[in-house]
Amino acid sequence: MKVTGFSFIRNAVKYEYPVKEAILSVLPLCDNMIVAVGNCEDSTPQLVESINPSKIKIINTVWNESLKEGGRVLADETNKAFHAIDEDADWCFYIQGDEVFHEGGYDEVYNAMKKHKDDKTVDGLLFKYNHFYGSFDYLGSSSRWYRNEIRVIKNDKSIYSYRDAQGFRKGQNEKLNVIPLNAYIHHYGWVREPKAMQAKYNNFGRFWAGSNQWDDKKANEYDGPFDYSHIDALQKFNGTHPKVMQQRINHMNWQFSYDLSYNNLKLKDKFKNVIEKITGKRPFDYKNYRIVG
Repeated sequence: MKVTGFSFIRNAVKYEYPVKEAILSVLPLCDNMIVAVGNCEDSTPQLVESINPSKIKIINTVWNESLKEGGRVLADETNKAFHAIDEDADWCFYIQGDEVFHEGGYDEVYNAMKKHKDDKTVDGLLFKYNHFYGSFDYLGSSSRWYRNEIRVIKNDKSIYSYRDAQGFRKGQNEKLNVIPLNAYIHHYGWVREPKAMQAKYNNFGRFWAGSNQWDDKKANEYDGPFDYSHIDALQKFNGTHPKVMQQRINHMNWQFSYDLSYNNLKLKDKFKNVIEKITGKRPFDYKNYRIVG
């Protein structure tokens, strides 16, 4: 069984992406890895090159600025990395530059890949998510944060990155058949030193709003610290972080605290939370996949 990891990144150093930790978190399960490194303004290429030269192959890309709206450029970069994977790979492990796979799931992922390698009814593996916000101590708890997503797929080039690269589809917009796992991806996209968070927010806003709706000059007028207080609801994180994140966590140089008794949840989220407490299942959440096992 051959497993190839794949990812994309641009300006990771400038915007404080934990891309090194992201790549290191999946490498133990991968025979090799493809990283699409976009046209950078910093030392990101050198950082990626230094991680594990024997396993990692960099493909140099240029982001297509015409694909700004809806974050489509992120899916485009994902697809570039995916299509650079050799035909002899059985599985492809995708990780984004602000995601880190928790090593507690290594055995479960490996066993699932081995078990379903030749099962044509299975397209991918579904992971659980923890979305961190403000610091490494708090999780987003409203429905804006997706609970599950596909991060391991078969090496089937009819599969493609969907919309803003959150998940995958195949063929003519068909959802993938997936096996759910008790394995976690930690998403750290909203955990940065506040000034770095604001810089990242300014930069990436234009990749969702589109050039006709996002004024780059206006967005960059404010270069102060990001205000983490504007959030609907958080909960305290009581678990463990991936080991590869420990050094970054130890060097955290800002403070963020949140009153857990406060929330500004919409009525639909309050209803979902009540149903989840009663049944253990969360109704009406968006699911970009079909569970088959």
